[in-house]
Order: sequence, then C-alpha cells, then structure tokens
Amino acid sequence: MNKTLRSRIDWMITILPFFTILAFCLVCFISPADSAHVLNSVRRFLSEEFSWYYLLAGFAILLLTLYIACSRYGTIRLGEGAPAFSTLQWGAMIFTSGLAADIMFYSLCEWIIYANEPYVQSLGDLQRWASTYPLFHWGPIPWSMYLSVAAAFGFMLHVRRRKKQKYSEACRPLLGRHTDGIAGHLIDLLAVFALIAGTATTFSISAPLLSGILADLLGLPVSTGLTILILLFVCLSYTIAVYFGNAGVSKLASLCIQLFFLFLFYVLTFGGMGRYILDLGLSAIGTVAQNFILLGSNTDPLRTSGFPQNWTVFYWAYWMVWCVATPFFIGSISRGRTIRQMIFGGFGFGVSGTWLSFIVLGNYGMGLQMHHIQDFAARFHGGEDLYSIILSLLNTLPFPRLVMVLLALTMIGFYATSFDSIALVASAYSYKELHDREEPARAVKVFWSILLILLPIALLFSESSMANLQTVSIIAAFPIGIIMLLIIAAFFRDASAYLKECGSSKQGESHE
Repeated sequence: MNKTLRSRIDWMITILPFFTILAFCLVCFISPADSAHVLNSVRRFLSEEFSWYYLLAGFAILLLTLYIACSRYGTIRLGEGAPAFSTLQWGAMIFTSGLAADIMFYSLCEWIIYANEPYVQSLGDLQRWASTYPLFHWGPIPWSMYLSVAAAFGFMLHVRRRKKQKYSEACRPLLGRHTDGIAGHLIDLLAVFALIAGTATTFSISAPLLSGILADLLGLPVSTGLTILILLFVCLSYTIAVYFGNAGVSKLASLCIQLFFLFLFYVLTFGGMGRYILDLGLSAIGTVAQNFILLGSNTDPLRTSGFPQNWTVFYWAYWMVWCVATPFFIGSISRGRTIRQMIFGGFGFGVSGTWLSFIVLGNYGMGLQMHHIQDFAARFHGGEDLYSIILSLLNTLPFPRLVMVLLALTMIGFYATSFDSIALVASAYSYKELHDREEPARAVKVFWSILLILLPIALLFSESSMANLQTVSIIAAFPIGIIMLLIIAAFFRDASAYLKECGSSKQGESHE
C-alpha cells in the first residue's frame, strides 16, 4: 500500500471494528456459556419489549418508500447520462446483492419450520399459512428497507456527489457539523460492526448445506475442514470478481441468475409437482395480499406463542443489518435512472425473484408432504436437522446428483455476488473521501474480501460462538433501524432543498 493511499484511509473505521470483532470472538471462546447467556438475555429483552418497534419500523419504511417513489422525489434522476447497465444486468445485480444464498436455503425449508410452529398450526389450514408466511417475511417490507435507503444513498452519491461514502454522510443534512464529530463516527462504527456481524451470520446459515452437498457428492464425512474449504473457494470467487470492480460483479450476477432460473425450471418441470406448485403459489400470494396488515402488526401481546418475536422481528432485524451494505450498492449501480425507476424496478426484480424461489422450491417440498410422499415436518419435529432434510428432499428429484451440483454452483455464485457488493461498500467505507465514479483501490478491496471471510472461518470452530454472533446481528439491528429512519428524514430535507434549487433555476432561465 503506497503512501498516498495510506493517507486516504480512515484507519479508525477500518481497524477498530476488526479488533472489536476479534475481541468478541476471544470472549466467546474463553467463556462461551456466559457470553451466550448475556447476549441472549439482551436479544430476548429487545424482542420482548420492543417487538412493536421493529414491526412499526417495517410498516413505516414501506409507506415512506412508496411515498418517495410516487411523489415528486421519485422524478429526481440519479446522475447524468445513460444507465451504466442494461435493465436485466441491473436487475440481476440488485437481486444477487442481497440475501440471495439465504433465499435459496430458506426456500427449501422455511415452510417445514412453520409447519411445526404451534401458532401456525392453530390457524387451521397448515398448507395455506406455511406457504404464506415465507412470502410475507421475504416480500415488500424487507425489500423496502433496501430501496428506501438506496434512494438516499443514490441521491447522495450521484446528485450531491458527496465524496464520503458512509452512513454518517447520508445523515449530514440533519446532523450538520456533528457528522464529522463523535455522532458521525459512532454511526459509522455501528454500521461497520453490523456489516461484519451480518456477513458472518449469513455464511453460518447456508455454508453447512453446501458442505453437506459436497460431502454427499464425494462420499466424504461432513466436517469443519470441508466447510472451511467451501468458504475459501467462495472467498476466492468473490475476491476475483470484486478485484475487477462493478464490471466483474455484473458478469458474475448474470451467470448466477442463469443458474438460478435453470434450477427453478428443472424443479418445476421435472419434479412432478408443477400444477400443485403454481396453484399453491397463487393462493399464497392472495393470502398475503388479503392479510398483509394483520401479518405485519401481530405482536402477540400475551406472548402465548412468541411467533412474531421469533420470526417476524427476527427477519426485519436481519434485513436491517444488511441495509448497511446492500442499499449503498443498489444506489451506486443506479446512476442514470430516476428514483422512481430504481424503487419500482428494485421491487420488481427483488420481490418477484424472491417469491419465485419460495413458490417453486418451497411448494415442491410442501407437495411431497401433502401428497404423503415424504413427512419432512415430522422428521424435523423429531430432531433431524434441516440440512439433512434438504438433502433428502433433493434426492426425490430426477438425477439428484446433478440437482445438487446445480444448487451448489448457484448458491456459491449467490454468495460470491452478495459479498462482492459488501466488499465494494466496505472498501469505500475505508476511505476518508472518494471522488465521483472512483472505485476503491484493488488492495483495499482484496483486504476487505479476505477480512469478511476470516470471522466465519474462525467461528466454525465454536458452535456456541456462531450462535452468539447470530444474536449480535439481531441486537445490532436495533440502532441500525433508528439510523435508517434518520437517513430517510435527512433525504427528505436534502431532496426538498434540491427540488427548490431546480425550481429556482428554471424560473431564472424563464426570466432570461
């Protein structure tokens, strides 16, 4: 790293979160039981006492996102010139920049979890509600969290052309000079900490499935070493792509989307459940639309089931943590589009891709269950882990080994594209300033690419530490949600001033 580059790096934002995470890991290794107890107590307190906050924030952000798109703010164009990417390339990058690998994992098994939930069972029609809740938890509300903040970031980057690509900078219209003081530094530290914690959480969810697939294909035992090899391969994939910047990310995203649709097409066409999948999918969409407000406002006041706290609050918090990175990426690749196009296009590609995954993969497994071909729900209730259940589900398809290879390649590709976007955003965080259209140095991008994989690898050696980190991600979402609302409020102030400036400029030109 040359001297000029070293002088441009914000070392506190780059190094402090790294050592904080390492210290946290050390505590977990030394005293896993005590650390788990403390963290779970904090998480339980937040979900029990502030479930209303998470649910209300979800509704508020959805309404604000729709208002931004449909109001005069939606007409603001994010920068000059034509869009840098075609509509399909842009849409593929949006979908794959988020929780794409997790989406495929949960598509295969989330309905099984809900089928064993007493609350869902109490609703009466298990088939209806176990297929509906996944669409709600991965639908318009969480995607609005990405897109509302992406509007603010896109405006900040392409219209105001601010040189600091950080969470705190998006708050400058409200914080003013405090952006460069303690308040701004605190916001950025919370953001980077949430980014690192959320990254490790995501790797922890799906990596065991990839390990199980590879072990099954090669006839090897499932082991920590095998999972580490998979993570290293993923790291190599996204490091190479991120090394070449947004162009590399675009190509990898396009390849992932092709593999994704090929996998869904195979399941839908050759799984023998095509009609059932489509019928139940349409029914579930209708149930979501009919009960949308009820699904999002159920807080279970007497805590008779804990379902909203365990699932709806969990998902809203999980998406909030990821809002540290993904909206920045969406905003940065949306140059040349209006805010309205970005929001509605983001909803179109994001929600439709997500729902298609849950409808095809989830309803295929549900079809096997309802037609008494396999009893996945009973096996999960009996203590079998989801990863082995998913493997047995895949084995019901024709040419199961081919299916597993296709699924593994798709998930690895999704991992790579998701963490490409995170590495690019984290690299930008390391700079004191970045000029317009300037990408971080390759050395910085490689540093973050490697750093983001180190924590999940280290935590694979301690199961309790992995669980603790998942809890930390949920805890981290509490302040992130407040900061997100602050960013949206700052956007309204700054965008209103910009529209007034544009109006005054047009009036001046007309007088001339």
